Amino acid sequence: MSRQTALAKGPAGRARARLRNIIRPNVTVTPPPEGVVVDHDVAVTARDGAVLRANVYRPADGGAYPVIMSAHPYGKDYLPKPTRRGYRPFPNLRVLPQSLPFSISAWTGWEAPDPAYWVPRGYVVVNADLRGWGTSEGTGVLLGAGEGEDYHDLIEWAAVQPWSTGKVGLSGVSYLALSQWAAAATHPPHLAAITPWEGFTDFYRDVARPGGVREDGLLIVWTKGTAHTRKDSDVDLRREQLARPLYDEWWAARDREIEKIDVPALICGSFSDHNLHTRGSFEGFRRIASQQKWLYTHRGPKWAVYYGAEALAEQTRFFDHFLKGVDNGQEAVPPVRLEVREDADTITSVRRELQWPPARTRWQTWHLRDDGRLGDHPDPQTTVSFHTRRGDLQFTHRFDSDTEIVGPMTLHLALETERVDDVCVFAGVRKLRDGKPVAFENAFGFRGSLITNGIRRASHRRVDTGGEHPEDVTEPLQPGQVVQMTIGLLPSATLFRAGDELQLQIQGRWFYARNPLTGQFPSYYEKSRPGRCIVHLGGDHHTALDVPVQAT
Repeated sequence: MSRQTALAKGPAGRARARLRNIIRPNVTVTPPPEGVVVDHDVAVTARDGAVLRANVYRPADGGAYPVIMSAHPYGKDYLPKPTRRGYRPFPNLRVLPQSLPFSISAWTGWEAPDPAYWVPRGYVVVNADLRGWGTSEGTGVLLGAGEGEDYHDLIEWAAVQPWSTGKVGLSGVSYLALSQWAAAATHPPHLAAITPWEGFTDFYRDVARPGGVREDGLLIVWTKGTAHTRKDSDVDLRREQLARPLYDEWWAARDREIEKIDVPALICGSFSDHNLHTRGSFEGFRRIASQQKWLYTHRGPKWAVYYGAEALAEQTRFFDHFLKGVDNGQEAVPPVRLEVREDADTITSVRRELQWPPARTRWQTWHLRDDGRLGDHPDPQTTVSFHTRRGDLQFTHRFDSDTEIVGPMTLHLALETERVDDVCVFAGVRKLRDGKPVAFENAFGFRGSLITNGIRRASHRRVDTGGEHPEDVTEPLQPGQVVQMTIGLLPSATLFRAGDELQLQIQGRWFYARNPLTGQFPSYYEKSRPGRCIVHLGGDHHTALDVPVQAT
């Protein structure tokens, strides 16, 4: 790929790009293939007698094949609509643009595996409605505790059908990954492998209230949109989010018990989905008990990557080995596929690593200085400040040689507030070239300039003995009190050329508007209350950025 600099577009440029995508999404929908038998609305009886339903796509020769399955709340019959001129893409893709073109067949459910790809390769594809969604019986509850058991029953049903070899694998993006976590934790005997493609694992920390800060965009849109799928389902996650600012039993009941998962897993961890699935995907890779697990990282658009040739080749090798028993070298493949970019369009390296973060990572501590630099040594003790609603602080580091920054970063802040007893701190990292921000792919098809970000409410600063934030207690700041905060910035993988700069920006509000044309729709977060935030530098105060530098 040729080297180029993707500069961040201004509001007008983003609006034009969004309008073009609304008119013509970057996707091609192809007709269904020949030689495939489709069984619609097949009834599956769950352990409590409820009837779930699935669509089954299978080779026409009547043989037995391994199964690739998905299950979700979006409706198995939610497919591209036929028109006189072909097929109309999903409306979702008109408002959530993909920067790369991709192709799916007319049988492809939303975020589900494409039968036109998998069936000709010797698989049966099953797309199922979870309880209370689509045509399945019951009341649908998003992230409900029973999803894993229902999916377990779907897997075991598929394994004993005459068209099945008894080997079942799971696939799908986003919620179709969340349901995989839930099912695998129940240990279905015939589950042979999973491919959770960008799926969070902790609803509170990953999505609804990262760092204790309320998400005010996606959750509103998701709740309202899913309510249209089945009017009789319980989907008011927004109501619970507003009522439950602290982590409690309700939030815990919606977490996936990923430590129980022990089947082979190919997990996608994206550097471009920071506002939704990134944290949970990397946590999934770290915490599942599976001895055979792989991590596929990328910084591209979510769906274009999942349905793209390279990712499909990775998925095919994985499923061919664990579902068909093909001796294709899968188990010898190093576990981490690492993709490094220097801007939204330019991939500079794709390589295999033995661990995440890579073994040759060298952690450096860059101190925040009052001259606006990130330096190796702290200043004498001093302070800088910003207004929580309209100000910010910026610090830069200039690179003398080409340098890769790969992994999560950590910001340490010694902080004090004036006129308020709390503040929502947003920390963002950008790349600058010739003083201008370089754009990267970000969540929901937004090509903004942030490389990564971290969010934390000062009153949620407590850290337990394991180094984690429990999020179950709030500690407002007292007048004149200086507190120490730790803010985790999400994983990224970026090449900085000699002369490029890394810029850290700290402020009390999210970095972009929620406007669907000019902003990062639908992502948005609550603002801090009006006041002033004082950051203490140097002396006895630890105010610094920990950075993962790749040793050459």
